[in-house]
Amino acid sequence: MAADLSQLVKAYDVRGVVPDQWDESLAELFGAAFVQVTGASAIVIGHDMRPSSPGLSRAFARGAAARGVDVTEIGLCSTDQLYYASGALNLPGAMFTASHNPAQYNGIKMCRMGAAPVGQDTGLAEIRELVEGWTESGAPAPAAQAGTITQRDTLADYAAHLRSLVDLTSIRPLKVVVDAGNGMGGHTVPTVFGGLPLEVVPMYFELDGTFPNHEANPLDPANIVDLQKRVREESADLGIAFDGDADRCFVVDEHGAPVSPSAITALVASRELAKHGGKGTVIHNLITSWSVPEVVKENGGTPVRTRVGHSFIKAEMAKTGAIFGGEHSAHYYFKDFWNADTGMLAALHVLAALGGQDGPLSGLVAQYDRYAGSGEINSTVADQSGRLAAIKAAYEGQEGVELDELDGLTVTAADWWFNVRPSNTEPLLRLNAEARDETTMAKVRDEALAIIRG
Repeated sequence: MAADLSQLVKAYDVRGVVPDQWDESLAELFGAAFVQVTGASAIVIGHDMRPSSPGLSRAFARGAAARGVDVTEIGLCSTDQLYYASGALNLPGAMFTASHNPAQYNGIKMCRMGAAPVGQDTGLAEIRELVEGWTESGAPAPAAQAGTITQRDTLADYAAHLRSLVDLTSIRPLKVVVDAGNGMGGHTVPTVFGGLPLEVVPMYFELDGTFPNHEANPLDPANIVDLQKRVREESADLGIAFDGDADRCFVVDEHGAPVSPSAITALVASRELAKHGGKGTVIHNLITSWSVPEVVKENGGTPVRTRVGHSFIKAEMAKTGAIFGGEHSAHYYFKDFWNADTGMLAALHVLAALGGQDGPLSGLVAQYDRYAGSGEINSTVADQSGRLAAIKAAYEGQEGVELDELDGLTVTAADWWFNVRPSNTEPLLRLNAEARDETTMAKVRDEALAIIRG
């Protein structure tokens, strides 16, 4: 009987528990399916520091090579380093990581040449179908001549490319605490930041896929407590936290206060627009702050609103020729980086902006953080569509209130907005609310939650 991979193959990637949901034999089939769907003659593969990653990535390489495809292994890397390799070498790529998930998880993020994403609508469904079929009928016949498997180190080239995009050589000296969360930031930060006018205070740089200090998800406030404390103790200019595969970065100011990813999106957008002569399209998803499109327009750009999710952002960037895109989840996408997301490049922009003026980070970001936001609030509900319908019924027809269903349900008034959208993988509804002041935001948030949980 063919394996059911519905719990393993997600909307954007492959992710599950090892070995309960998948193992090296399945990884080998994924390698064969990936090269068949992409039509590749050569691919590049990288992996994070999880205990299962080297074995899974090598099995994937074997599956690809057996089909006659040449494989370049770049070994330990961040996800955006794999995207760099895919873009610079113009090869389809596969990254073995489960990002911020617990240690027993692993996954594959796949892309076509030039770091173009592979998601449900761009090849992932076909890959799943092939693998399911082969679990029943057996692996496909090997090619007459197997491909080669070679190793290549791309870390120095990746760092040089990032540093060519943001000039930090003339900034004032900065003291920055970096929490790598025992993830891949511990591998990439020393090379990317090395030789710059930065005093780096490292935290949890030891690569350890069991995450002994805290979960490598900086969006959860519990996971940045150590960073906040250290920034204050060190009297540092700022703190930066990376997630497990170091494709997202989260920033705290000199007081240890979290800086909203929407404010970082607005700050980087203003810099990218200046770099492009005050012209260009900037993508933002529908749960970023109102401040993002405002700042984009103020700096001469054109904001474009999308659904939540990297495949939607990347597709819209390719379609519009956008120069930059940002999500409230701290994913940042750059035209100069093959439209792929890189937290490291966003971090360099923040350091350049801060070091290019004399004030503290809190003062710099205040101009980009204009509204009161709730953050994302998850509620477990049995009937997602029923609760969404109840919210729609409560607000539809109210004077001065607009509804749209681009992604879940967004309700907008003159002084506030909120979005409720279902999780793709769990029985959850996710609420994000924002208003012109804290009191209004709290009222709107609580009214929406009462209906969601009613």
